[in-house]
Amino acid sequence: MGKRDYYEVLGVSKEATKDEIKKAYRKQALKYHPDKNPGDKKSEENFKEAAEAYEVLSNDEKKTRYDRYGHAGMGNNGGGFSGQGMTMDDIFSSFGNIFNDAFDGFDVFGGGGRRGRRVNKGSNLRVKVKLTLQEIAAGVEKKIKVNKYNTCDTCGGTGAASASSLSTCSTCHGSGHVTRLTNTMLGQMQATVVCPSCGGEGKTITKKCTTCYGEGVIQKEEIIKINIPAGVGKGMQMTVGGKGNAPRRGGVNGDLLVVIDEEEHPDLIREGNDLIYNLFISIPDAVLGTHVEVPTVDNNVKIKIEPGTQPGKILRLRGKGLPEVNGYGRGDLLVNVNVWIPKKINKDESKIFEKFKDSDSFTPDPDKNDKGFFDRMKGYFE
Repeated sequence: MGKRDYYEVLGVSKEATKDEIKKAYRKQALKYHPDKNPGDKKSEENFKEAAEAYEVLSNDEKKTRYDRYGHAGMGNNGGGFSGQGMTMDDIFSSFGNIFNDAFDGFDVFGGGGRRGRRVNKGSNLRVKVKLTLQEIAAGVEKKIKVNKYNTCDTCGGTGAASASSLSTCSTCHGSGHVTRLTNTMLGQMQATVVCPSCGGEGKTITKKCTTCYGEGVIQKEEIIKINIPAGVGKGMQMTVGGKGNAPRRGGVNGDLLVVIDEEEHPDLIREGNDLIYNLFISIPDAVLGTHVEVPTVDNNVKIKIEPGTQPGKILRLRGKGLPEVNGYGRGDLLVNVNVWIPKKINKDESKIFEKFKDSDSFTPDPDKNDKGFFDRMKGYFE
């Protein structure tokens, strides 16, 4: 079963404002919140579905891409256009403030729930991938070598030499933040700040890991496979979730942002999903007609040039262009016919064309939309 429409998930129209989208997401998130529905897998899936929809529709760039290409424009976690496949930690890290905004900081589920959880997220990485027209037409799997921060295998990302070297912070008792009271002219004010002892991590290290020196991450190269769908275009950006840098001392990885670029084709020009080919034929071929081969992204095809073909005529080969990125439909190949007129000819050739001057067939006929033909031909005889 395919994904539900994001607008349907949140119960809003395509014309909904950002505030309406946020309000709709908040309503769904509170309804299916895991702390309100403990152990209910269906509610958890609905909660993730709503977060995924909000992640796209609340972002102008992603919303525009979704409106144009649908779910295919978002892709998937193995090489898609959106940060899908989010974990619960991703959701609360990215959108947890929505619950705070809704209830002015009060705990609506009791016991603190997940609202106060602090989740580190690694930084995103951006790479550019250049594709040929053939790869764009068919879709392609690319293997990209990325130099990135990965979780330290020795300590598992904790930064500690051993389990006994990692302990709960005695200042914040593992919460990562402390509450302070400040006397002001308005009376005592209470504020929650990042714990100064552990920097908000909730843990302290007595002996650092000798591999990562307490950072929890090490830098190394990684080969990442990316499945690029057919029909992508220059400037499009794919998001491979969780393939960016790992954060220091645990958390969720950042994303890998893949920007699409195109290699210039020697014969074909891209115009949206259509391809343009400039065909040059001789005057005799334009007059008498002929058969010629023209290139496509797959192979060469033979087409017929009708007798009397005029310069500038466009021949449309349907379905020989590039596919839509959402998988529906395909562009055309537009063959732009140009008649090649040599700048110099020999005496024998000149005599042949002199005979054409007085021929009725070569006299421009306005009724046949041939006006100006002789004027275009004058340079040929001079």
